[in-house]
Amino acid sequence: MYHGQVVIEGNLVRDPEKVLVGSNGSVMGKFSLAVNRYYKKANTEAVEEVMYIGVQVWGGLAEGCLNYLKKGRGVRVVGRLRQERWEDKEGGNREKVIVVAEHVEFKPESKDKPVEICEEEQEPLFDAEIAL
Repeated sequence: MYHGQVVIEGNLVRDPEKVLVGSNGSVMGKFSLAVNRYYKKANTEAVEEVMYIGVQVWGGLAEGCLNYLKKGRGVRVVGRLRQERWEDKEGGNREKVIVVAEHVEFKPESKDKPVEICEEEQEPLFDAEIAL
């Protein structure tokens, strides 16, 4: 059993990019998600933290994402983590972690009003910051 599965939810930072890989031209789609986290500092100041996460999709899933996703669209991604490593132009070692998607759920597009996810209004969830 693989325990490295992740679920992330956020909005596309830009339109997905199509990449043809290998001699057989396998289709890969790449996009980045902005994922927000809300928490309160020890002094009760509310903070919003934004993290940008790279996502890769392959094959038929890539084609669907390339056809229907646009900048700003909300998605939920289920996948696995993959670490990419390379050497930069100066000879330094670089690395980043991306999500390789196995499932992508498209959030409804909102027209003039926000889409309600549940029936009752909820306040954003906050994690308490640990004061050392």
